Amino acid sequence: MRFRRLFPLILTLALPAGAAAAAPPPMVTLLGDSITAGLGLSEADALPAQLQAALARKGVRATVRGAGVSGDTTEGGLARVDFSVASDTRLCVVELGANDYLQSIPPEQTRRNLQAIVQRLKVRHIRVLVAGGTVPERSAGAYARAFNAMFPDVAKAEGVALEPDFLAGVQARAALKQADGLHPNAAGVRLIATRLAGYVAKAL
Repeated sequence: MRFRRLFPLILTLALPAGAAAAAPPPMVTLLGDSITAGLGLSEADALPAQLQAALARKGVRATVRGAGVSGDTTEGGLARVDFSVASDTRLCVVELGANDYLQSIPPEQTRRNLQAIVQRLKVRHIRVLVAGGTVPERSAGAYARAFNAMFPDVAKAEGVALEPDFLAGVQARAALKQADGLHPNAAGVRLIATRLAGYVAKAL
């Protein structure tokens, strides 16, 4: 009789803490530059918030955390990846490289940095989605070709997911950019987030 009275208590104690509660949504961290940081935009209009909203519209539960630093290059991202991307991250979107291009950093150096970032994340068992970029070859020739090839090459070499053209549909449209002609405005960010959400959902 005593054992029977204790049995429900034993079962209760054996259940893991919070077993009755739903598991927390997976964490997506954006490791990026000024676009991730939301330069010139409100927090609600910035990419982290807009990506989380776009995922929710697709029925995907996820929390999106921004780890963006304005002006950051792949070298800067590599220097901070270990502490900027927290251990609770399920998927890291690497949105870096545009400032390397603007500073004319050799594509091979950018490639090494980008590949090292991906490798650091993989060692920590964090999934990776590389946000690629393209620049017009007619204006930058061989440099542009090398730059454009870098993102898919790294993704393929490391076996990680790729968003092939992060700024597609925004880069050439002034109406989707801020006054500086470089950074997307709120409407541009919404377009980026809507497209990126499909790649993030698949990578999760």
